[in-house]
Amino acid sequence: MASLKPETSEQALEAVAWALAEETPLEVIGRGSKRALGRPVQAGNNIELSALSGITLYEPEELVLSARAGTPLAEIESALAAKNQMLAFEPADLGPLLGGAAGAGSIGGVLACNLAGPRRIKVGAARDHFLGAHAVSGRGEVFKIGGRVVKNVTGYDLCKLLAGSYGTLAAMTDVTVKVLPAPEKTRTVLFHGLDDAAAVKAMSRALQSSHEVSGAAHMPAALTGGSAVSYVAKAGGAVTAIRVEGPGPSVEHRAAALRRDLADVAESEELHSVNSAKLWTELRDVAAFVKDSSRVIWRISIPPAAGAEVVARIALGEDTRHFFDWGGGLIWLALPASDALAFEARHAAVRAALKDCGGHATLIRAPEDLRARVPVFQPQEEGLAALTARVKNSFDPRRILNPGRIYAGV
Repeated sequence: MASLKPETSEQALEAVAWALAEETPLEVIGRGSKRALGRPVQAGNNIELSALSGITLYEPEELVLSARAGTPLAEIESALAAKNQMLAFEPADLGPLLGGAAGAGSIGGVLACNLAGPRRIKVGAARDHFLGAHAVSGRGEVFKIGGRVVKNVTGYDLCKLLAGSYGTLAAMTDVTVKVLPAPEKTRTVLFHGLDDAAAVKAMSRALQSSHEVSGAAHMPAALTGGSAVSYVAKAGGAVTAIRVEGPGPSVEHRAAALRRDLADVAESEELHSVNSAKLWTELRDVAAFVKDSSRVIWRISIPPAAGAEVVARIALGEDTRHFFDWGGGLIWLALPASDALAFEARHAAVRAALKDCGGHATLIRAPEDLRARVPVFQPQEEGLAALTARVKNSFDPRRILNPGRIYAGV
């Protein structure tokens, strides 16, 4: 296996051109933290972009940052924190969940996988903050899309196309993102003892209120005891968390208003900034499922009102674990380890549970041989599959970049 590690954009182009000439597919790797996410790539060689590192432009007043695609996400977040700014889409660090180290991901990998955390319900996904990029297509061509400001819409939709493409369309060498001021204060209102259905209703009420909620999640009783936040760990039952952020007086007012408005739902208490940050980091990084590495992990996106019903439909036994994010619109599901036959039956149960609600499920963590056996991403209808193939043909007709990572043959 050849492992190519370009140090410049020109070398990245040369690497892809070589692979194209040799008709040898490449696995595109940023820093490797999400290598186990998706189907096993059908490639004998790889191109690692970690040497393409460093912030190349940061203008806090303009709320814009540019960096080489392999720049560690931790480096970017540190630079932003020094100016009281942030990546508002709250990118998850899935390294530990996937068996790797914490803080090992790159900005390019976050954008390529379109990863966003709990704040997505307020500010959108990673693609909504992705302003521009330089990249090398599977045709061996360098291209530039987008710009440094949101108003520059030239090629802007192509940024959204690359976001979530998992490196199957192009190897990004430079990216530009929008940043936002970090909130002055954060408070989280905890409601105790709700079942799934009641929690989804409570979160819906909070999100439909005028209180500008920036996070809404629910942890059943089976998970709260493992939290590093003592108020959650000692709750003795399920916890539903509603987050508000912003200027101090506004946050205090909105947190108090939420407790009054939902007083009929359950008893409540408040977490202030430090414990709030700890709790939402746990939820963002799916920390509850990290320790038991044998479990198969699913990420299920659905209309929020259907969340409790979907979990009930799956009904795979008492050893199943789950929690809700995005106000019930995102389910993280952990199933016990099983042999291949039982795994396929459980896979079918998850897919079947989504048929009537328009959701989609992604297999986030499973052994490589199992990820090769079943669709990892939601199977596409015929028309959408044909469109996906045409897009792949436009960027990478010879199937040089990450072939098969999302769908077989693509």
